[in-house]
Amino acid sequence: MSERCFVGLGANLGNAPEAVLAAIGAIGRLPATAVLRASSLYRTPAWGLTAQPDFINAVVMLDTAREPLALLEDLLAIERDAGRDRSSATRWGPRALDLDLLLYGDHTIDVPGLHVPHPHLHERAFVLVPLVEIAPDAHIPGVGPARDCAAAMESAGMQALTYGAPSA
Repeated sequence: MSERCFVGLGANLGNAPEAVLAAIGAIGRLPATAVLRASSLYRTPAWGLTAQPDFINAVVMLDTAREPLALLEDLLAIERDAGRDRSSATRWGPRALDLDLLLYGDHTIDVPGLHVPHPHLHERAFVLVPLVEIAPDAHIPGVGPARDCAAAMESAGMQALTYGAPSA
């Protein structure tokens, strides 16, 4: 049985657009997983720790038969392959690549190391805007329609990039 999932991608070190595009390709090569749609790339101001370069963000919709924890491990491996070292990372600091499992079907998951829906999904325009771009009817369990959350967010600092938009 497969699930419709959404993964948020972000990077702000090195060639961030290339890192995000490469990660989309890597996600599409995971076992029993297909990328169905990928959002545009968005340049967004840093969130949390703001004294750092802007991020490049995107969201992908995928269909996967991978169990949630196995999918999370796959995503962490893609991060490591891109140079991410979570052990020394400053919370909300610069990163070569950040992959977050935002939604896993309509499931609510709360286990050590994995919380789905992502606990801050409904508060962050940098994932809501690309999510609603590719899935306007997406629903966040326990919160409601993603488009309603996105409409309530300040997203003026976000800029859709007109080059390098991924295709799935």
